[in-house]
Amino acid sequence: MVLGIGRSFRYYYLRLRRVRGSPQELAMGIAVGVFVGSLPIIPFQTAAAVALALCFKCSKLTAALGTWVSNPLDWYFLYYYSYKIGATVMGLPEHKALFSMILTSVQQGHSFIQVAETILGMGGLVAFAFVLGGSFIGLALSPPAYFICLFIFKRFQKKSRARKGRMLLEG
Repeated sequence: MVLGIGRSFRYYYLRLRRVRGSPQELAMGIAVGVFVGSLPIIPFQTAAAVALALCFKCSKLTAALGTWVSNPLDWYFLYYYSYKIGATVMGLPEHKALFSMILTSVQQGHSFIQVAETILGMGGLVAFAFVLGGSFIGLALSPPAYFICLFIFKRFQKKSRARKGRMLLEG
């Protein structure tokens, strides 16, 4: 199983290295994906990221990859802090009972859609607090993601050009 994970990681790493586009387009795609990945709309993140990538004219593939910032290992924290930040900004009292209901839904193994239904069932203000807080988290994470990925993509392309140049000289 470990071998399979390693092979999968290498496969996606190599695919990412071969993605076409300017470093700016690719990095902007990641930033868009990270922003959308920070929103508590887990079942719809990839579709939303690709739609925004079309609007911003950046890489749709890297936008989809950027949504992986939220995954089953960290979405509890994402939802918790999204609500906490959003409720604070909106001036809502902290409802530990509301978040406890969501946590119970998660612990019982409900699907993302069932958890979303639980949140929406709590009322529009609570749902808006989640999205508002997630937006703040996304706005905080997107710029660093852009600049880090811009550096990485520039480096990938520079190494690729150097390798192609050596191959032309040798061939």
